[in-house]
Formats: sequence, structure tokens, C-alpha cells
Amino acid sequence: MSKLAVNLSMIFTEVPLIERFALAKEQGFQHVEIQFPYELSIEDIQAKIEQYNLSICLINVPAGDLMQGGNGLAGIPGKETEFHQALKLAIQYATALNVPSVNILAGKQPLDADLLPCLNTLASNLKLACHMLGEHQIQPVFEMINGADMPRFLVQNIAQAQDILEAIKNPNLKMQFDCYHMAMMGENVLEALQENIDNIGHIQFADCPNRHEPDTANIAYSEIFNWLSTSNYSGFIAAEYKPSKSSMLSFDWKKKYFA
Repeated sequence: MSKLAVNLSMIFTEVPLIERFALAKEQGFQHVEIQFPYELSIEDIQAKIEQYNLSICLINVPAGDLMQGGNGLAGIPGKETEFHQALKLAIQYATALNVPSVNILAGKQPLDADLLPCLNTLASNLKLACHMLGEHQIQPVFEMINGADMPRFLVQNIAQAQDILEAIKNPNLKMQFDCYHMAMMGENVLEALQENIDNIGHIQFADCPNRHEPDTANIAYSEIFNWLSTSNYSGFIAAEYKPSKSSMLSFDWKKKYFA
């Protein structure tokens, strides 16, 4: 049975991050994920998850300038030392906060770089992440992000993710499967899940194309959630969407599919 989580970086943004733990609990969640928790101290986060009896299921390795429009870290030649430092910081947070999975964002191919050196750098850094995270029994995952939202991202679709898994050959490394990104890339979301579930370590969901909550656009979430409930997938499925109205009014899907 999969476990439901809510993303505190994209939902409840009406209030500062430190106040979102209370709102997650108010909406009945037991698990949360945070893209980049590093604006808060470990101690402040610990206090909140203890106060509201929450667990954090996923964080990202710091991604350099990626979220500000830059190229990021993991697949960027010359950024290896910076990535290593970012990975150590992620491990510090994950071990202290008992986070079971850490996501590595590949980054974007720089305009002045060839693709192959970027992919080689990404492979080396993923191998390093597998080793370092494995020492702490933390599962490494990596995410496919669609090329419309993030042009030149190094891992955009299922086939590219499968190539990476084949190249790394570490059974602990899994895909982070975001239904929205895969729909944006033209993948059949349900079929892609069914065909790759053994290689998926974490699932996120939003509707497509506007990235709002389920049942606001084109993805058939009734079929997806129904299949996941009967599958052997036991990881987390996390709501990571931009609420169409206010966050607190965006949870009709939760009542419908997870009552």
C-alpha cells in the first residue's frame, strides 16, 4: 500500500514554510515532502514535525542556480566539487530528519557544452550519490522534468531515465516519477507507471497542462490511483501541484480518492 504525502514547497504557499506543517496536519496528512528545506534549520524543522507528528518522505539535493534559471549542478562539468558539497548538506538534513529518499536533479545542458560530457558528469555524480546515500540507508532517486517547463533538462522522459539506470547499474537508484512532467512529455501516464513501477522509488502528481490539483484537467487520476492501490508499489505518492484557487480549497481529490 502506497503512502500519501503533500509537498510543502508548492502547496500552502500562502504562509511561510515554517507555518505549512500545521496546515498539512490540519488537512489530515501524516507525511510531507520539501523540495529544498535548507532555508530552515534542522532544529526548527525537527520541532515542527515532532509537534504535528509528521514525517518527511523526500527532499532534494541543493541544485545550485537551477531554480533561478541557471543550469544546476549534477550534470554540469566543472561543478563536481559543488555537487559533492550539496550532497553532503542533503545527507546532513536527511539523516537528522529521518528522510528515507533524496532526489537528485540532473540540471540543464549548458548552451556551450556538448551533451555527452554532461551525461558522463551526471553518471559520475549519481554513482557518488548512490554510494554516499547508501552509507546512510537513504534511497537516491532522480527526476524526469519536461522540456517545455525546463528547456535543455538532461533527463526529460522515460527512455532517458531507463538509459541512466542501465548505465549506473545500482539497484538502489530509482526514478522519481512525476505524473505531470510525464504527461507534458506525451507519455501515457498509467502505462508508463505500469511498465516501470519496479524502477520507481517515488511518485508525484498534478494535473496537466496547468499543474493544478487532480481532476482539473486531462489526466485520468481515478484510473491511476485505483491501479496504484492494487499494485505492489509501497512507496510514497505526493501531491505536488499549484492550487487552482487557495491551497485549503484544493483537496477535493483527497476526499474522493483517499477517504
